[in-house]
Amino acid sequence: MSFSSEVKSELAKLIPDEECCKTAEAYGLVECGHTFSPASISINTENPDVFNTYLTFVSSVCGIEPSLAEISVRPSGIHTIRISEYSDRIKVLERFGHSANDVTIRLNRANLECERCAASYLRGAFLSCGALADPNADYHLELSVPYYRLSMDIMALMRELDFNVKLVKRKGSNVLYMKDSEQIEDFLTLIGATRAALEIMGIKVVKDIRNAANRIANCESANIDKTINAAMKYSDAIRKIESRIGLESLPDDLRELAVLRLDNPEMSLRELGEMLTVPLSRSGVNHRLNKILKIAEELG
Repeated sequence: MSFSSEVKSELAKLIPDEECCKTAEAYGLVECGHTFSPASISINTENPDVFNTYLTFVSSVCGIEPSLAEISVRPSGIHTIRISEYSDRIKVLERFGHSANDVTIRLNRANLECERCAASYLRGAFLSCGALADPNADYHLELSVPYYRLSMDIMALMRELDFNVKLVKRKGSNVLYMKDSEQIEDFLTLIGATRAALEIMGIKVVKDIRNAANRIANCESANIDKTINAAMKYSDAIRKIESRIGLESLPDDLRELAVLRLDNPEMSLRELGEMLTVPLSRSGVNHRLNKILKIAEELG
């Protein structure tokens, strides 16, 4: 089962306490289904929990007996539920304040009576036309709304609730989407999918820890490479002096450091400074090594 399907199964088990919220969720389910018009009212779903919820709400809120619905199943496992009788379709439309004469499908806010009804409507809409990417791969939530004016109305409703939702056309559908993980978490919490919201938060924490660990590892690797490159540069200079004029030609302080550098190429400047007869700071060691480097350069 996909992450999106798991979330829908979680949501399908929620039944609003208030009658107005039940109406709002039923409205979201049927209006955002595959079709919502006098000619056809239907939904396509591969989730059996959504299938049963749709039939339950159509029966309890709209008064349409489930046995009167036309049900078909494709080889892909997608269930299609259709309200087969014209009189029943008109009954559903009128239950939510629509009519056979509507020119366009819009969101009828009269069905959102209390402050919790918007969340119930959006829960129904998500059950009918929503999708959620696996957060291990991507942060993406969308509602594929069948009617343009309706998608604009839903976008306005979501923006009133502080969701920065965007609209794009895709294969004849009007897709409202969000890609910000915190917005997705807040939306899921609003519509009742708290388990899914917490799971996304947990996945984000793991991702952040992994990214931080990778940054630290990359930084340490870069520092090691830098240390090795610097050590090789100074070691080459010291060997050049050794082969040309001998290390004994160097002043005592430089000769001691030169021998230490050759014998301990993996050591940092700080560690080299601590091993000197008279301990020296990192900057002091660097200063002496640069003196050695200059002597080597003067040898040509």
